[in-house]
Amino acid sequence: MSAMQPARGTKDLIGDTFRRHHHVVETARHVASLYGLEEWATPIFEDTRVFARSLGETSDVVSKEMYSFEDRGGDSLTLRPEGTAGVCRALVSNGLTQGGLPRKVFYAGPMFRYERPQKGRFRQFHQIGAEILGAAEPLADAEVIAMGWQIIQQLGVDDGVVLEINTLGDQESRRSYRDALVEYLSGHEAALSEESQKRLRANPLRILDSKDEGDRKIVADAPTIHQHLTPAAAEFYGSVKTYLERFGVPYRENPRIVRGLDYYSHTAFEFITDRLGAQGTVLGGGRYEGLVGEMGGPPTPSVGWAAGVERLAELLEEVPDATQPVAIVPVSPAEEGAALDVLQMLRVSGVPAEIAYRGNLKKRMERANRVGSPAAIILGESEIADEVVVVRNLSDGSQQRVPLAGLLPALASAGVVDAMLEQMIEEMEIAAEEDGSGEE
Repeated sequence: MSAMQPARGTKDLIGDTFRRHHHVVETARHVASLYGLEEWATPIFEDTRVFARSLGETSDVVSKEMYSFEDRGGDSLTLRPEGTAGVCRALVSNGLTQGGLPRKVFYAGPMFRYERPQKGRFRQFHQIGAEILGAAEPLADAEVIAMGWQIIQQLGVDDGVVLEINTLGDQESRRSYRDALVEYLSGHEAALSEESQKRLRANPLRILDSKDEGDRKIVADAPTIHQHLTPAAAEFYGSVKTYLERFGVPYRENPRIVRGLDYYSHTAFEFITDRLGAQGTVLGGGRYEGLVGEMGGPPTPSVGWAAGVERLAELLEEVPDATQPVAIVPVSPAEEGAALDVLQMLRVSGVPAEIAYRGNLKKRMERANRVGSPAAIILGESEIADEVVVVRNLSDGSQQRVPLAGLLPALASAGVVDAMLEQMIEEMEIAAEEDGSGEE
């Protein structure tokens, strides 16, 4: 029988791939905490209506890409294709719309879409996201954008990444712009792609985002929304740009960035790169006004973004290092009990450590070298009797006998343990000196 393979459009996260993925999520999680966000985790499947309402019944995601199924009770459920709708549903379901707004939320996890697998895109993929729920001020828009930029910078993938921003205006601005856009596009209707012809009456703004080359040429001369902004909408957009400049976030304006659904308004933005081929957006989002209302809550102005973990991970130039545990090596089975005591002492102290389950001294040392252990701690009969251990640096072969009580400082001075543990050891030594001086 042939070996089982992962389902099409999915992949295992193992080794370097997992470390890249984990590094992206943990970096984003840390930066989000600096901005005062709390992390939420919502179910990976929801009532289908959660996504049908939030994404639009006629959108490609809802009509073609959602993994929907009927459970044994006859309810229609859907694996989440994105994260924002679940966060908004959770805000309403948990009664959090009545007080304590705004809520600042970070999330991370798998999403599911049935689409043609391609480079950087999978049927099960992962996203990080941020939402500020219940904030109508332009400062919130600038903050979530600055947060995204800081994540990109701290990942070290900002080279060649550009922030593009646009405004979708308020409802009055959009109505005026929609009329002008339909009038312009109607004069070119015969030359539009079949898909854009269908969108012309139902959702003309989506034509601005068409990938068809013929559509792009027509759209290049289309009017922009900036000519139709109300004074209030223009002031909001100007404030967002002023705040971005204050935060030191570089940007360029792109009047073709749009969002197809009516509840989107004001700011729309994308961080793009040419390092991922055709799939150039690594993080994108915008402001939305009616999504919480679609979930049964009150009108709640919000803004947020989502980013693909796989795409950000692909941009990482260096793979984060794997954990390299110290190897505990008993010379013979007789020393195994004492070796286990040292093993547990190191782990409790925060030092990664492992012991081979079998093998003589030579085999255990071979394993230590094979897994990249920075050091081996060797215990023989004489070492146990003298309450010492032999610490062998596996990078240069040097070794020394170290009193068991001084093992942690010895590992720190040899560069085997990280800076955090070194600080902990230093604090322990200072505390011990203070305790001693107090007894005198």
